[in-house]
Amino acid sequence: MAKKYKVVVFGKEDCDKCKTLNKRLDDLLAKEEWSEFDKHYMDVLTPDGLVEFSNAECVNPQRIPALMVTRYNEESGTHEPVPNPKMDRACEVCGSTRLYQHLGLQTDYSERGRGVITPRMIEAVLADARDQAV
Repeated sequence: MAKKYKVVVFGKEDCDKCKTLNKRLDDLLAKEEWSEFDKHYMDVLTPDGLVEFSNAECVNPQRIPALMVTRYNEESGTHEPVPNPKMDRACEVCGSTRLYQHLGLQTDYSERGRGVITPRMIEAVLADARDQAV
């Protein structure tokens, strides 16, 4: 059976920031406390990756790498995006990297964001997904 949560990572080949995000997420998901999460990497330069990216409808293509958390729906047998419970307020940890509509992160290349998605940001998003479990 599928894990309860799947973190979809959108990246592209030869992208150092994509490699860093994947490693940070892998390191986090290797810990027992995050065992109900799985990772699914999508290269947006492939047809499958582009379709998945387009279906997400919430990530800015200029802010890759990005990730979106999905939750398994037993009725449909598919993973569906987890709504962002904090759409109406800023996140102190994630700032402008947090996606608006769904739970996730996208790279903020501004001077403030410095193009970094930290382990703390990833952990905050995963915790938000777990906190709103159904």
